[in-house]
Amino acid sequence: MRTEKKQELARKRRWRVRHKIRGTRARPRMAVCFTNKNIHVQFIDDAAGVTLAAASTTSKATPDREKLGANAASAKVMGGLAAQTALSKGLKQVVFDRGRAQYHGKVKALAEAAREAGLQF
Repeated sequence: MRTEKKQELARKRRWRVRHKIRGTRARPRMAVCFTNKNIHVQFIDDAAGVTLAAASTTSKATPDREKLGANAASAKVMGGLAAQTALSKGLKQVVFDRGRAQYHGKVKALAEAAREAGLQF
């Protein structure tokens, strides 16, 4: 399959997911982004257009960030860390935005770790 076609299908998949979910102040959107090397998690209030909290493998507040990558083991760590960040800001309920990734592997590991840490999806 051509690269342009793959990118177009990924963009359509992301739009389809984003069309169905919206974040509010009481229940923000937990947006997950996986790059080839890093994991980024943001808690976004779509009504106001602001990021309420964020966690990333590149953040200075992340312990052992040199050892973390974009794999399932690091996703478990980042899920717990993102949940702690959200809970410290007073966010308990979120809407999970997996982006264009399917819900398995590292996306599923991150979501389950966040649930175990106390977030409600």
